[in-house]
Amino acid sequence: MSRMFARLTGAALLLAATAAAALPPHHVMRSGSSFYTALCAGPAVAGHAICHTKVVTDQTGSPVENDDAPGFVPPGLGPQDLRSAYNLGEDDVGDPGTLIAVVAAFGYKNAEADLAVYRAAFGLPPCTSDNGCFSKVNQSGVAGPYPGQKALAWAQESALDLEMASAMCPKCSLVLVEANTDSYANLGAAVATAATLGAHVITNSYGGDETGTRKFAAFYDQPGVAVVASTGDVGYGVQFPAASPKVIAVGGTTLTPDSSDRGWSETAWAGGGSGCSALYAKPNWQNDPSCPNRMVADIAAVADPATAVAVYAPSSKTVSSWQKFAGTSVGAPLIGGIYGANGGTVHYGRNPYNHPNALNDITSGSNGTCTVAYFCNAQAGYDGPTGMGSPNGLKAFGQP
Repeated sequence: MSRMFARLTGAALLLAATAAAALPPHHVMRSGSSFYTALCAGPAVAGHAICHTKVVTDQTGSPVENDDAPGFVPPGLGPQDLRSAYNLGEDDVGDPGTLIAVVAAFGYKNAEADLAVYRAAFGLPPCTSDNGCFSKVNQSGVAGPYPGQKALAWAQESALDLEMASAMCPKCSLVLVEANTDSYANLGAAVATAATLGAHVITNSYGGDETGTRKFAAFYDQPGVAVVASTGDVGYGVQFPAASPKVIAVGGTTLTPDSSDRGWSETAWAGGGSGCSALYAKPNWQNDPSCPNRMVADIAAVADPATAVAVYAPSSKTVSSWQKFAGTSVGAPLIGGIYGANGGTVHYGRNPYNHPNALNDITSGSNGTCTVAYFCNAQAGYDGPTGMGSPNGLKAFGQP
């Protein structure tokens, strides 16, 4: 039976996104009855990105952690919940020949071991270096030397990304590509490396202000590859690389169980990013009326800390534990996993626009204040915070 959260109330109690933009990583925020903090300090400095992961905490900002133990049921949404919410069937599990690449900054020493704990806890098949399912490389595509694990937050980001991709595509192969630093030059080089390795999906859960990013945009132009990126977690506003028209920009939702035929309801999450790019041209598959340039987002998935996901990840430099993570960092690898499970031809961000009936249209919720209503408010059809909607099966994520 799927493990679901109890019905949440008061999910709108999120601090104003504009105030969150410059908050330190351990500033405690609240959504509904959940407290949380950002793992990466922001905003990003020019030429660099920050990870978008949020961790659920107590009122003091201490992460809510649980040790792994026999019979322990991890808190938070697990693979069964997520697959139920996004209508993935028992056979929608992907293929070992499909490679999903996770790009993140700095090192993650225990990536394979932590992934094994997550997959075993939820009954997913082993994904190890021994069976050829898991690999780890540096930004040059070589199995070592690896960058140092200088920033715990980025290792936690990597754990989240690997595990969300696993949840949605349990038979896909995974590669973690570790960029030397959080600069766009290094992260972009890692994206290019992932493409040369034959990745069908490259997932990126980081970003920063789009100003000055044109010189990095070419890294994210990978024809035939689903390059996904999170839109950010400070509410209305555009971030790069999600702003690139060659990227599939993933916004955030609040996902709760209900008594509907679907069994779930979704609204736009107040923290997800959206808006009209000031730099990048509009791709020809977007036809919203009031943004002459690239509009963010394209698609959306769960991100609200009030409806967080279960993750087994580092809680210190030497110890890992069960935690609850959130943010659009959840949605990007989750959507990447669905592209992997589909396995069909990808044409940049066009695929979901071709299949509106294979998506859940999200029609309520807001991520801030804007002069054009759909830039920051969910509505019927396309809108900024949730794009074309959330997944309803695999059809919208590649053509066979």
